[in-house]
Amino acid sequence: MKLALHINDYSGIGPPARMASALARIAATAEDTGFSRLSLTDHLWQVSMVGEEYEPMLESYTTLGYLAARTRTIELQTLVTAAMYRPPGLLAKIVTTLDVLSGGRAWLGVGAGWNEEEASGLGLPHAAQAERFAHLEETLRICLQMWSDSTDSFVGEHYQLAGTLNSPQALTRPHPRILVGGGGERVTLRIAAQYADAFNVFGGRDAGQKVARLREHCEKLGRDFDAVEKTAFLPLDVTAPADLEAALADLRRLHELGFTTVYAAVADIGSVTPLETLGSKVIPEIAAW
Repeated sequence: MKLALHINDYSGIGPPARMASALARIAATAEDTGFSRLSLTDHLWQVSMVGEEYEPMLESYTTLGYLAARTRTIELQTLVTAAMYRPPGLLAKIVTTLDVLSGGRAWLGVGAGWNEEEASGLGLPHAAQAERFAHLEETLRICLQMWSDSTDSFVGEHYQLAGTLNSPQALTRPHPRILVGGGGERVTLRIAAQYADAFNVFGGRDAGQKVARLREHCEKLGRDFDAVEKTAFLPLDVTAPADLEAALADLRRLHELGFTTVYAAVADIGSVTPLETLGSKVIPEIAAW
């Protein structure tokens, strides 16, 4: 099993003038202590599950570009981009650019999106759930076409591109890996089974059910179930010895359900001490599972 670092809270890393240096230190520590990936939330206002909407929030792809220059090996992505926030051709170009400038370390993490208040507040596109899923699926089709040899037009229900020229192409071949996030069993997991290299769900008590539903979708589509990586999101607090044991128990539970990567939102990340604890006491143990 692998551990990825997920950053969804910037409130504890210092004032704006110190954010760049703090993030560089966090990313370097994560890389040096054995985290395989670094993901950022793709929101523009803080979400209620984490904090208050007025708390600091950085635009994710700008931040990933900065962190690409401050790291060497850790893989980079969002967890996850709301498909409607950026036109698909632009999104493909953004992820391609990140992949080229990071030396082939970019993922496309994408989902249908949900935050209507944020979208309405900043004038971003939002729609009813069924339409958001349709946008997500067309976004994936467009990205895959732009990462192919085709420069043909794309004509869909929601997007029309006169040509899908994408130069330079990504370094990752055949294309940057795709992760679809979201736990919807009927549509989201079907889209993941059809298009994704990985899927991501919350690592709660129903996580095993999501794996079972993914398997069913893969069987219906004729997709190799083992070709889709199973990943989970999990808040981790390792500030006390009992917390460390609880974290290991949660990680083992997810491993036994078939998950191979966990994206950890680590408490008190500003001090980097929790990252060092995870790197010395957790990552070596779960690597053997």
